[in-house]
Amino acid sequence: GLGLLLIPTAAKNARRMWTFPSVSLLSIVMVFSARLSIYQINGSYVYQYLCSWTINNDFSFEFGHLIDPLSSIMSILITTVGIAVLFYSDNYMSHDQGYLRFFTSMSFFTISMLGLVTSTNLVQIYIFWELVGMCSYLLIGFWFTRPIAANACQKAFVTNRVGDFGLLLGILGFYWITGSFEFRELFEILNNLIPNNGVNYLFATLCAFLLFVGAIAKSAQFPLHVWLPDAMEGPTPISALIHAATMVAAGIFLVARLFPLFRIIPHIMWLISLVGIITVLLGATLSLAQRD
Repeated sequence: GLGLLLIPTAAKNARRMWTFPSVSLLSIVMVFSARLSIYQINGSYVYQYLCSWTINNDFSFEFGHLIDPLSSIMSILITTVGIAVLFYSDNYMSHDQGYLRFFTSMSFFTISMLGLVTSTNLVQIYIFWELVGMCSYLLIGFWFTRPIAANACQKAFVTNRVGDFGLLLGILGFYWITGSFEFRELFEILNNLIPNNGVNYLFATLCAFLLFVGAIAKSAQFPLHVWLPDAMEGPTPISALIHAATMVAAGIFLVARLFPLFRIIPHIMWLISLVGIITVLLGATLSLAQRD
């Protein structure tokens, strides 16, 4: 009888031990990110590792990781906020039956974000972009037995798929123009083609805007902002992670990573600024009537 009384307590404590490896691994990544940031401040250190996968003589795909000032700053942001959220979640979710499922989804989400910010090409970014979207669906709909939460995660999933489809079309469009997915090659080729009228600038502008559509959905800008308020139906730590730090920042990261591309394409910066201004004005106007 005493054993039966102790088993639930022991199982609960053993279950909470899974927090330790998640926090430990994330702390190690944060230390490495901070160290690399110091190196870059002192000497503009940029590290890139590539592994080539040759499919045939005409096509090969390279994947790896890129550590530069932008990716190191984003890595520090992701790991710092992730550690804080995990610490808070340990006690917040301790009485929930989905404790292990929550930490599994959280860890997968953090890994996907780190893979996104260290990607070396557009295909790799798209793969991790989709993984982040899948994790957000699982986390927003964590309490899927509640109809409101189930509807909220479906709304977020569908809205982000619209942006993801635009991102995919933009990636394919620029591959058709340049024949490359790699950032450096892409920027160099476009920098030579566009000033010399080597490509139809309307088509290039359309492809650039399609890339930005992906950022619009992920960062909840007008008109693909409708999923963000309903995302509050997830657990409180998820709201902090999605709204304040990582997922919404993924759209901003995409714009920052592709800024050399946007800068040389006519009128695209005006379109980006226009969408941002409309989003700010709309958000400020709606907040005047918001009571929640």
